[in-house]
Formats: sequence, structure tokens, C-alpha cells
Amino acid sequence: MVGRSQVAVVRVRAMAEPTRDDIDALVGPATPHFAYQLRARIGALIADLAPDHPVRRYGEEKMELLDRLGHASSKAEDGPLEPRSRIGWETVPSSAPASEPLPPRSG
Repeated sequence: MVGRSQVAVVRVRAMAEPTRDDIDALVGPATPHFAYQLRARIGALIADLAPDHPVRRYGEEKMELLDRLGHASSKAEDGPLEPRSRIGWETVPSSAPASEPLPPRSG
């Protein structure tokens, strides 16, 4: 008798509607290096929500933060920002926080 292939049946439950906590879990540990990957994940997470859905609006706000973070060196949300007048500041090449990111590179 020739062997039969067996097919496994996998059932996947529908994903629950995303919450602010889901978005915060993605944004919380964000760094400039991964900002755009996380931005894309949030975009996918909220894509099916209505334009006026509060979680979608929250997600869009966080996507804007991640876009700024992509041009920055840190979120710098947990403490005061260092003044740009600090001695040696001009020698720090990646000193832009997400609140004041560097301008996008042209070309």
C-alpha cells in the first residue's frame, strides 16, 4: 500500500479588535532604528478600523510619533531634554529627540 499524505487542519481564531494597549505595547520600546517597522505594524493593526474609530485615531497619532522618531535619536519622553547650549552638544551627531527630529534627507 502506498503511503497517504495527511493534511493537518489548523484553525485560527479571528483577532480581537485592537486596543490602545496593543498599540502602546508596540510603541513603548521603540527606537529610531525600528521606528518604521513598528509604524508599518501599527498601520496593519488599525487598517480595518473605521476612520473615526478612537483606536485608529490613537494609532495614527503614534504612527506620526514613530515617523518623527525615525529621524531622531530617542523618544526622550521620560525626562527633560538636554539644552542644545550644553557644552559639546554640537559634537553629538544623533542628538535630535522625536519632539524635534532632524529634517528628512533629500535625494
